Amino acid sequence: MTNLTQRIHIIGEALPNLPWQNKPEGYEFPVWRHSDNPVIKRNPVKGVARIFNSAVVPYEGRFVGVFRAETTNGRPHLHLGWSEDGLSWQIEEERINFVDEQGESFQPNYAYDPRVVRVEDTYYVIWCTDFYGAAIGFASTKDFQTFTRLENPFLPFNRNGVLFPRKINDKFLMLSRPSDSGHTPFGDVFVSESPDLVHWGKHRHVMAKGGQGWWQAVKIGGGPAPIETSEGWLMFYHGVTGTCNGLVYSMGAVILDRDEPSRVKYRASTFVLTPEEWYEERGFVANVVFPCATLHDAGTGRIAIYYGAADTYVGVAYTTVEEIVQYTIDHHEEIGDDSTIGKM
Repeated sequence: MTNLTQRIHIIGEALPNLPWQNKPEGYEFPVWRHSDNPVIKRNPVKGVARIFNSAVVPYEGRFVGVFRAETTNGRPHLHLGWSEDGLSWQIEEERINFVDEQGESFQPNYAYDPRVVRVEDTYYVIWCTDFYGAAIGFASTKDFQTFTRLENPFLPFNRNGVLFPRKINDKFLMLSRPSDSGHTPFGDVFVSESPDLVHWGKHRHVMAKGGQGWWQAVKIGGGPAPIETSEGWLMFYHGVTGTCNGLVYSMGAVILDRDEPSRVKYRASTFVLTPEEWYEERGFVANVVFPCATLHDAGTGRIAIYYGAADTYVGVAYTTVEEIVQYTIDHHEEIGDDSTIGKM
């Protein structure tokens, strides 16, 4: 066993007011659930049946969420929410109003599974949308009042866009998973870079689905924005397996190289959270744990993970940077050519 716990730490800002519960005594796994999950239940606001697979970031002393809201006609849109503690949420009834760079209305046909990432002084919202097929939607805001929607960064077919929280070699980096408009033929994660959020290229392979276990055999996809740590970029992601009763989504953990994040350093061979509780096993889509956001405190190393449960609820789970990084190292499995820089 590699003992790195004395020197593993988060590189970033302090966030002492993030939600937190200590690990239950005797619990053996590296990620544990909030005891009062789900923190957002069914019919959370007028006109919205379900909220799940959503993003949360700290903002001006409290927390703001960009939520996947399934309206009562079944169409998904993005709604804002606000919270003092990251657990109790006031969700806005009206969906986010997007404008183009000239200030004219520029609404997506639909939007779901958002991620929100701050890079320097700007917050970027990335979501799944339609652009003549499955595509990545993209917008920016500085105040969570005006949302400027940018044109689609990639051609279809693509999902799970995840921006890195800082530039690397003066370039923006975005993870994505090429995909069809249905639910699967492509299953690996790639990274692309851009000097200006308009021109994207230098696409590199990051991670392959599969491995000795079956929990990520069908496909994988990036989750919350990677967390910069002393050991590399820590990222939670979803892995999907197929069963005779449908797909099952679990949460995994991987550490990418800080300077060349197309290269995997460590990747846990096991899931770190899988559907086990009623709100993960039963819902609109059964057996789904889908991480989309983290809050993390560089001072204590604490991490709160927001995840969608059964395409119906929002759950919160916890870990520490020391425990999850150590677990990922100790359970490392190299899959395919993950350890290369992703060129072919």
